[in-house]
Amino acid sequence: MADPVFFAPDGSLSLDEIVTLTGARLVGELNAELRITGVAPLDEAGSGDLTFVDGPRYLPLLATTRAGACFASSRHIAAVPAGVAALETAKPHDAYVAVLRQLYPSALRPAAILAPGLSPAAHIHPSARIEADVTIEAGAVVGAGAEIGRGTIVAPGAVIGPGVRIGRDCHIGSNATVTHALLGNRVILHPGVRIGQDGFGYLMSARGHAKVPQIGRVVIQDDVEIGANTTVDRGANRDTVIGEGTKIDNQVQIAHNVVIGRHCVIVSQVGISGSATLGDFVVIGGQAGVIGHASVGNGGQVAATSSVKDDVPPGGRYGGTPARPIKEWYREQLALRRLALRELKSGSRDEEES
Repeated sequence: MADPVFFAPDGSLSLDEIVTLTGARLVGELNAELRITGVAPLDEAGSGDLTFVDGPRYLPLLATTRAGACFASSRHIAAVPAGVAALETAKPHDAYVAVLRQLYPSALRPAAILAPGLSPAAHIHPSARIEADVTIEAGAVVGAGAEIGRGTIVAPGAVIGPGVRIGRDCHIGSNATVTHALLGNRVILHPGVRIGQDGFGYLMSARGHAKVPQIGRVVIQDDVEIGANTTVDRGANRDTVIGEGTKIDNQVQIAHNVVIGRHCVIVSQVGISGSATLGDFVVIGGQAGVIGHASVGNGGQVAATSSVKDDVPPGGRYGGTPARPIKEWYREQLALRRLALRELKSGSRDEEES
């Protein structure tokens, strides 16, 4: 059985067009009118495909590639085999992505699964306000007073709660739930995302734990993308906010009253506790945690698996548990490694002597 193709290229590009698009330099005298019809890894590319090399570890694959063209840095351009169009650029992967976006625009945003328009199998409250050119697919639910802007797609099984407002050209993935929330334009929620449920708030005592009402909202600004099965709790007494352009990976937990700035990147399995604040352009590595009420300043970076218990200053690079300046953490890890090796060697000598 033939392999299914989920993303077909939207046309083709000549080498001249690729040079114009990326600013790369075509090395040698190969035909600049050669058409590139797809992209592929070094070891799978064929004569119509574009590929790239971005590091010495891939040079053995480069030597045997059958690609039509290859992006490479000045350091590796001479290693591009004869017969493969060599495209020199300082950032091969960036150039490759530029072509990828041009050839496969349909992969940038999820599409309707079934058919455009309002499915008769969707459940839409009569008081909901739906602009033109909205797609609401089978099994989706739209609550009373909800508003959905033009060009938005609500996938099968998604639930839009009462009073929720969703902007234009958004995509709400299959089985996602959105309650107590305001979404801007071009927001993408992948399947299983949960937005606007209760924050985790209890008044603890010896007699039991009294639930604290969570009366805030979630505000998601323009161009935010949130990965599958991520959860964003609504605020307790103020809004949980995610700033424009922020990208959040799968399986992230964002608690009540958290404020995340613009264009942040938050990687898989991060947990951000209540009332924490992230500035603009913050990066949080996978499985890291930020304690409640802590802040990470603009441009701050937190290494994977780290635990932030104190504020990270603007531009700070922190790692470890508890997180501290990354150079300090590296020195500590190196010192511990040296100490452990000395202990191992000392133990081996003691065993030999005994």
